[in-house]
Amino acid sequence: MLKNLHRAALAAVLALTAATTPALADTTQRVNQLAEAQADRLVSTFKHLHANPELGFQETETAKQVSKRLKKLGYQVHTGIGGTGVAAVLKNGDGPVVMFRSDMDGLPVKEDTGLDYASRKQVTLDDGSKTHVAHACGHDAHVSWLLGIAEVMRETRDAWAGTLVLIAQPAEELIQGAQAMVDDGLYDRVPKPELLISAHVFPVWPAGTVAVRAGRRMAGSDQLDVTLHGVGGHGSSPQNTVDPVVMGARSVMAYQTIVSRNVDPQKPAVLTVGASQIGEANNVIPDNGTLKLNLRWYEKPVREQMLDAIKRETNGIARAAGVADDKMPEYTLKGYSEPVYNDEALAEQAQQTLAAGLGKEALMPGFPPVMGSEDFPMLVAGIEDARTLFMEVGGGAPDVMKKYMATGELPPMNHNPKFEIINPRLAITTAVKANSLLLLEALSAE
Repeated sequence: MLKNLHRAALAAVLALTAATTPALADTTQRVNQLAEAQADRLVSTFKHLHANPELGFQETETAKQVSKRLKKLGYQVHTGIGGTGVAAVLKNGDGPVVMFRSDMDGLPVKEDTGLDYASRKQVTLDDGSKTHVAHACGHDAHVSWLLGIAEVMRETRDAWAGTLVLIAQPAEELIQGAQAMVDDGLYDRVPKPELLISAHVFPVWPAGTVAVRAGRRMAGSDQLDVTLHGVGGHGSSPQNTVDPVVMGARSVMAYQTIVSRNVDPQKPAVLTVGASQIGEANNVIPDNGTLKLNLRWYEKPVREQMLDAIKRETNGIARAAGVADDKMPEYTLKGYSEPVYNDEALAEQAQQTLAAGLGKEALMPGFPPVMGSEDFPMLVAGIEDARTLFMEVGGGAPDVMKKYMATGELPPMNHNPKFEIINPRLAITTAVKANSLLLLEALSAE
């Protein structure tokens, strides 16, 4: 079925008439030339960032590199927003305010690509443990094309009017960075946008291609910690304890029925227990422990249904175990993001702009809605009538789609230790061109 959807969508895109808009006709060649002229520098930046990744809210060196370049380009730059976030403003007369966002953080993953610029970095966490760090989701490319877009937009100011805001955001992987920037006074520093554009690289599409698809794109997400309180004791005397290990095990199993038995099967939802941190020794029953949950959803009533069911199941298990009222489970929401949705009219206009500027052969159908998440919508969640647009950027081999259609095999995807952008030069320059064209359309001086 998925293959049929891909084929049908691809046929529709290939049939699209690449209507050239007047605003783009005179600038497309300049955009292409400006993007290509930066290619060597952007690839160098990409490789440096790839070899030196930083975890969420720790992107100090990445942020310094971004802010230094944007200041040199003449942007008004604000740093340290939400910890390490960067916001840059380029005012160019009267017109709309449009924002473009890239994320900066890496992942606690040990890279296994064999690249000569592969990350070998390890860091010490707050608890004293060590972890490898890698850009296994392409945020190094995102930062690189942000800098490329910044230069293109500065050099094409005669073709647009308004205010451009560029965001280098921390901690996307934690689903916390966008909201952290807003909470830390982002809009005390920069104007509120009417449109927010973001893009993400995926190896499912060939490098040199892009996709903008209407409707649901990525799910809303919650990061939820459930803390269980018990009564600890000796492993040989469980009758004198209230065991959080057993409560945790029972809770994990109970959660499996929430989506399968409580949520309407026609409404997508995922509930994952990513970690159980309860106890340390073989012969000690601990006092407490924590379950780390991740929720995915597209409709807020489904989200509330899952949250309510988690509390109902966990509290019931705690009461059955004999937990006192003053030691009932605690629930901590650490990260939240709303779903990513592309307005149909906005997506259609973007497809026309990209087909005209890049050629219709560069336009892919876009993947079906997925349960993965992105937190960039939180940058404008509190702004009335603000719209968002999400673009997929190809980072795979030229034959990736042909191979998938023939065998059903996909390359190592995002968050995999073997994740790799096959042709970073082509992927990054294509993203610079595509996003610049969308920004120029949104800020058209005509």
